[in-house]
Amino acid sequence: MQVIETLAEGLKREIKVVIPAKDMQDKMNERLADVKDKVRINGFRPGKVPAAHLKKVYGKSIMADLVNEIVREQPAAILSSRGEKSATQPEIAMTEDKDEADKILAAEQDFEFTLSYEVLPPIELKSVKGIKVTREVIDISDDEVNEQVLKVAESARAYETKTGKAANGDRITMDYVGKVDGEAFEGGTDQGAELVLGSGRFIPGFEDQLVGAKAGDEKTITVTFPADYPAKNLAGKEATFDVSVKEVAAPADVEINDELASKLGIESADRLKEIVRGQIESQYGSLTRQKLKRQILDQLDEMYKFETPNSLVDAEYNGIWSQVNNDLAQSGKTFEDEDTTEEKAREEYKTLAERRVRLGLVLSEIGEKAGVEVSEDEMQRAIYDQLRQYPGQEKQILEFFRSQPGAAASIRAPIFEEKVIDHLLTEIDVTDKKVTKEELLAEEEGEAKAETKKAAPKKKAAAKAEAADAGEGEEAAPKKKAAPKKKAADESAE
Repeated sequence: MQVIETLAEGLKREIKVVIPAKDMQDKMNERLADVKDKVRINGFRPGKVPAAHLKKVYGKSIMADLVNEIVREQPAAILSSRGEKSATQPEIAMTEDKDEADKILAAEQDFEFTLSYEVLPPIELKSVKGIKVTREVIDISDDEVNEQVLKVAESARAYETKTGKAANGDRITMDYVGKVDGEAFEGGTDQGAELVLGSGRFIPGFEDQLVGAKAGDEKTITVTFPADYPAKNLAGKEATFDVSVKEVAAPADVEINDELASKLGIESADRLKEIVRGQIESQYGSLTRQKLKRQILDQLDEMYKFETPNSLVDAEYNGIWSQVNNDLAQSGKTFEDEDTTEEKAREEYKTLAERRVRLGLVLSEIGEKAGVEVSEDEMQRAIYDQLRQYPGQEKQILEFFRSQPGAAASIRAPIFEEKVIDHLLTEIDVTDKKVTKEELLAEEEGEAKAETKKAAPKKKAAAKAEAADAGEGEEAAPKKKAAPKKKAADESAE
């Protein structure tokens, strides 16, 4: 087999591989000899089929198998022998001429194919001793814990049926049918729906028109869907809702005690407070972690400047760009609305994609040299976390991970990256700084505003894409029913 480099331009490589027809014929003859005693052909005793007849019957299929094996196995072996790692799966090109293909399968012509790929750039790791970061820590007050416990208590608040008119704070149980131009629309019907008046869960104007309603009332409510409502067929349109009020219930007093904790499945009020404090600590810890990680990544970005594989950058950019356009479509806005142009946005997102690829390669190299590994237990826990997000779809998700080779890698990669950050935190200079809650959140808001100026659209996609650098990516979640509730962005904040 001849391996000839035909292109070495930057990170791009092209390799021509030639396997002489005689070598192919020898391999075919070996296979034919192996099947000679196994095949059964009418008119011939076992093991007595002439070689020429075997070749006539099985030659092409055996050669086709050989060709498939070679193009499946040789690229990795060739790259290994050259000491190279391909950024993506190498592209393989073979002749498309039928006559030439027939000659190859008949072992009458050399088998040639071409590998095209980009190599991962060599990275010479630098000392991280000069990296200095500040870890902001916050003391959580009892008042904040009590405030959050009260919110938990309010979410579990009991309601008692009342005979009078509904007021803000009361819970209404109702059936409704939504209509646009007199026709019921999909997702606009529900039965036994519960709504606390004044909660702001439904579109503007809906709840206000139910204040004063009593059990047994039949009302027609008229509202206008927001212009940026996700369902385009409803956005900006006037709709009516035929509402049948089934029950009006007043909120009971909230008391934080052992009885409340018991209703929540917790042994005591003190234990409830401990759990809430732990959740607050986790939330602030995540924010501190994200800011720490960003400091590390920013300094690594300054330390490493090298050419990045276009194939990886393009894949990263395409993912970001798709997200940007989806966000624009959902909001009904254009790049001009966000004080930029598509050309400028593309340029800035391309730069962001290059940064993310470069940092990914650096972190990968650091992790490999440090012996960072992701255990099977960690993978199983991560997959289980995915399953918990989609109850009832566990079987489909497990099948997805089994059938898609890249699915497991998409789970493993962020775990590996976080473990590399953990490793770096043991090597770099970390200074703790006590801050207040307001300082921590105010600084984060400032960073978010700065990030949104880097690329469009400012208000959402840029911050989301930049946040992925610091591990702040959003998780997908099943959407709630559309109408008459507010748009999904509002609901997710509840």
